[in-house]
Amino acid sequence: MSERRRIQIYDTTLRDGAQGEGVSFSGAAKVHLALKLDEFGVDYIEGGYAGSNQKDMDFFTDIRRHTLRHARVAAFGSTRRMNTPVGEDANVVRLLEAETPVTTIFGKAWMLHVTDVLRTTAEENLAMIADTVRYLKERGREVIFDAEHFYDGYKDNPAYAMAALRAAAEAGADCLVLCDTNGGSLPHEVYDITALVRRAFPTPLGIHTHNDAGLAVATSLEAVRAGAIQVQGTINGYGERCGNANLCTILPALELKMGLQAMQPGRLKQLRNLSVFVDDLVGFRPDSRAPYVGASAFTHKAGMHVNAVQKNPRSFEHVPPETVGNERRTLVSEGSGASSVLLKAIEMGVALKKSSPEVKEVLEALKEMEKQGYAFEAADASFRILVQKVLKQHRSFFDLDGFLVTIEKGGKDEPCRSKARVKVRVQDQIAETEAEGDGPVNALDRALRQALTRFYPEIERVVLTDFRVRILDPEEATAAKTRVVIESTDGRESWGTVGVSGNIIEAAWEALVDSMEYKLFREEEESGRA
Repeated sequence: MSERRRIQIYDTTLRDGAQGEGVSFSGAAKVHLALKLDEFGVDYIEGGYAGSNQKDMDFFTDIRRHTLRHARVAAFGSTRRMNTPVGEDANVVRLLEAETPVTTIFGKAWMLHVTDVLRTTAEENLAMIADTVRYLKERGREVIFDAEHFYDGYKDNPAYAMAALRAAAEAGADCLVLCDTNGGSLPHEVYDITALVRRAFPTPLGIHTHNDAGLAVATSLEAVRAGAIQVQGTINGYGERCGNANLCTILPALELKMGLQAMQPGRLKQLRNLSVFVDDLVGFRPDSRAPYVGASAFTHKAGMHVNAVQKNPRSFEHVPPETVGNERRTLVSEGSGASSVLLKAIEMGVALKKSSPEVKEVLEALKEMEKQGYAFEAADASFRILVQKVLKQHRSFFDLDGFLVTIEKGGKDEPCRSKARVKVRVQDQIAETEAEGDGPVNALDRALRQALTRFYPEIERVVLTDFRVRILDPEEATAAKTRVVIESTDGRESWGTVGVSGNIIEAAWEALVDSMEYKLFREEEESGRA
C-alpha cells in the first residue's frame, strides 16, 4: 500500500445518518453541517432523499445559495418503479428537480428483494436500473449506483448480483457502490468479492457498509484494499440500527495506516472538532471511547504506562494524538505512580519536577482523598485545587457562612418547589441571596451564582453542563455516602469537579464551590495576577 492512491470520501450523514435513532437535523442544521463538511474536505455530501420529504428538497434549494469550495452535493433516490416509464416516475422527476450535480440511486442486487420486496421479475429489475441510470446521465448528471444488499446478493446468486452491476455500468454509471446493507458480511468476504468485481468491471467502485456485526470500518477498509476508490459513511457512525461505517475511524486509517490520500493536507487535524460539532448539533453526548476522536482515546492511567509515554509516546500510542486534533490526557487515582501525578500536574499548569518532595505529598493526599470516595478522573479542576492546597498555593475566593435548602410539596398533583438561601463572605463583605430552582442543587447553584456575581461578574459565564451522582456504599441504604461530579463550562473551557459526603446536597455544594473557584483562579492566571 505504498502508492499514494486517492480515495473519494462520500458523506451520507445528512441522509443515511439521519435514519439513526434519536438523530434529527433541522433545515438550518443541514445547511450548517454541509458547509462544515465542505470546509473539512469531503468529496461528496449526500443531502437527502429527493422523493422522500419537503425538508430534503428545501435543503437542495438552500445549499445552492452557497458556494462550496470542494464538495459536490448528491441527491439520493431509487430506480424507477416497476412497469413505469422512467420519465413519468415521480421519484426520478424529483431527483432532477433537486438540481444537484450528482444523483445517487439505489437498485436491488439480491434476488430475495426482487422477488419478495419489489415482487417483480429479474428482468424488470435490471431494466429499472438501466433505464434510470441512462435517463439521469442523458440529463447531465454524475450518477452513482448503490447496489443495495450486494454482498448478500452475491453470496446468494453471484450471476444476478453481477448482472445488476452490469446493467448500471453499461447504462453509463460513473461509480458502482457495493453495499453491505444488512451489515453482516465479514471482512474477508468483502475483500474477496470486491476484488472479483474489480477484475470484472473497469467502472470505479465504491463501498457502503453498515455496522450490524460491528465490522463496518473493517469491511470498508478491506474493500479499499481490494480496489474500491470511494468510501461512503457517516460522521460518528450515525445510521439506522447499529449505524453506518464511521468516517471518523476510517479517515485516519486510510491516511495514517494505509498511506492513502483521502483528505487535503492538514485537514485530518480538524477531525475531532468535526466529530464533537456533529454530536453537539444533534444533542448527543460524545463517545469518550471513540477511536481517534474520543476524549479517552489518548488517555493514560496505569503508572507504568504513563511512565513509558513520558519517555516515548509511541510506547502506548498508535498514532500521535495531534494528527487527528486530539490531545494526550493523564488520569490520576490511588493506583497512580509519581509519573502520573507529575504529568497530570504539568497538564493542569502546575510546575513540578519529579524529584520534588511535593510530588510525594500530592500522591499521598490523592490516595487519602480516594479512600474517602473521591475520584478525580472526571474532575480535573478539583485535582488542580487539591495540588494547590498541598503546595500551599491555594487561596479561597469566598467563605461560606451557611446555606439552607428547602423542598416543599403541596398536593399529590402539585410540583415540588426547591429553594436555597446562601450566605457567603468575600473578604470583609457578606452577600446573602435566595433562589428557586428545578431541584435543590439547581436552586443552590443559582443562589451561589447570584451571591458571587456581585464580586466576580465573570461567574455569570459559567454554566453547568452535567451533574452525575454515584452511591459509593449502597449497602448503607439511605445512609450511603454519595459522590457528585459536576461538569462546567464558560464557553471556552470545560472542567470537572467532585464532591463527596453522606449528604447529597453537601456533596453537590463541594463540587459547586470547586467549580466556581477554579473559574476564578483561571481568570487570575490568564490575567497574570495569580
